[in-house]
Amino acid sequence: MVKKRVKQNYYNYTLRDGRFVVKYGITKSPDRRVIEMDNAGLKFTSMTINPVAVSKKTALKRENERIKAYKRSHKGRKPKYNK
Repeated sequence: MVKKRVKQNYYNYTLRDGRFVVKYGITKSPDRRVIEMDNAGLKFTSMTINPVAVSKKTALKRENERIKAYKRSHKGRKPKYNK
């Protein structure tokens, strides 16, 4: 029996304000997400998108790993908008 392959249509992204990371996240549509974040009033200057599409489960796992790594390097604090 062959398992169906999970759709890989999620992207990980990083929001930065200057050189500082302010949010790690996932999205299906990066262009739409930039507009949503701007409308929500979040202050950021750039958005870096990981160009490799992955499944939702993998994207969430990678997001959590990046937040944990950030916390280890910043005295246990999360990025500004990852509260």
